[in-house]
Amino acid sequence: MEIREEIAELLKEVTMFRQDLHQIPELGLQEFKTSQYLKAALASFGVKEVYEVLETGLVAVFRSDKVGKTLAFRTDIDALPVTEESGVAFTSRHKGRMHACGHDGHMATMLGFAKYLSEHPESIRGTLVLIFQPAEEGPGGAQLMVEAGVLEKFGVEQIIGLHVFPEFDEGVIACKKGAMMARNGEVTITVHGKSAHGAQPQQGADAILAAAAIIQGLHTINSRNLSPLDSAVLTFGQIYGGEAMNIIPGKVELQGTMRAFSDTVYNTLTSRINTLATEISKAYDCWAEVTFNHMYRVVDNDEKMVEALKAVAGDSYVTSPPYMLAEDFSLFQQQIPGLFFFVGIKNEAKDYIYPLHSSKLRFDEKNLLGGIQCYVDLIEMLNQEGA
Repeated sequence: MEIREEIAELLKEVTMFRQDLHQIPELGLQEFKTSQYLKAALASFGVKEVYEVLETGLVAVFRSDKVGKTLAFRTDIDALPVTEESGVAFTSRHKGRMHACGHDGHMATMLGFAKYLSEHPESIRGTLVLIFQPAEEGPGGAQLMVEAGVLEKFGVEQIIGLHVFPEFDEGVIACKKGAMMARNGEVTITVHGKSAHGAQPQQGADAILAAAAIIQGLHTINSRNLSPLDSAVLTFGQIYGGEAMNIIPGKVELQGTMRAFSDTVYNTLTSRINTLATEISKAYDCWAEVTFNHMYRVVDNDEKMVEALKAVAGDSYVTSPPYMLAEDFSLFQQQIPGLFFFVGIKNEAKDYIYPLHSSKLRFDEKNLLGGIQCYVDLIEMLNQEGA
C-alpha cells in the first residue's frame, strides 16, 4: 500500500506523539497525564468539540455538511505493569510501567488521523467520532464507555479500531471476517481442606492434592467435552497455598484464564469447570469454591466492513488467522457493527520481533501511517452504497 504524500508528511509529528506518550505510561483509569497530553494535542489542531468521559477518556467529534454515516474510530490509551527493557532512547519514565502492548502507537495513529482531518475537512463525511478509551487492559474500558452512553449520544452506526501486531511484517494490514479474537474470562478456584501435620496426613484433608487433581481433571474438558473442531484454552498461571513444608494446607487457590471463539464453547467451559472442580474436591474430602470473571467477548468483524478494508488496503491486505488473544473492542461490537484490524510491525533485520506485552517490544513509527491511511480511506469506502 503506497502512502499518499499528505499522509506521509505526518510522520515527524506521529513519531513525536508516539515517543512522547511512550514515556508516560499509565495503568487503566489512571491515565491522567496521557489524557492531558491528548487533550493538548487536539487543541493544537483546532479541534473544538472534545468531551471528557470516565475522567481520563476523551471523545473528539468532527462534523461535515456532506451526507454520511456516523463512524467511530477507537484507540486504547492505557499501559501495562511491565518494567521496560526495550533499550529505546525514549524509555518509560514511570518505573514498572510500559506501553508494552503498543497503545502508544495506537494513540499516535489517532492523533495523526485527527490532525489530517483538521487540515483536510473535505475528507470528512457525516460525523466522525474519535474515541480515546481508557482501561483496555482492565477492567474493560470499552464497556464503561458504552455504559457512559458514548455510542448512543452521537448515534454511532459503525466502529473501527486497529492494533499494531508483531506477528505480521511491516506494511501488512491483516484482518478476518467473523471471529478473529477470542472471548475470555478469568476463573478462581479456592479449594478448602483441613490443615494437619505433614507427618500425620490422615488427620487432614489435603487441599494441595485436591488442587492438583482438579487441574489435571479440568484439562480433560478440551479432549472429552468439546468437539475436536472447536478451539478453547484453559490455563492456570497462579497457585497459592501452604504455610510450611511440613504442614498440610487447609486452603489452596488456583487462578487461570479461559478463552474460546464462541459463546457455546465458552459456556461449556464454565459449566464443566464448575462441575469437575466441585466433584473432584469431594473425592479428597475437600470442597471447592468456583468464581468467574467474565471479561471480553469475541472480536467478530462485520463482513462488509472487512471487504471495505480489503479494498482500501489493496496489496497490503492479508487474511489473518484467528488468535486466542482478547480485546475489549469486542464490547463495542456487541452494540454496533465493527471492524478491528492488525497493522504489521515485524522487522527481523532491526530486531523488531518481540511479542505484545513483552518488555522489549519495539517498532518503527512509519508503520502507523498505514493505519492512518486506512482510516482516511474507510470514510469514503464505508459511505458507499451497501457498505
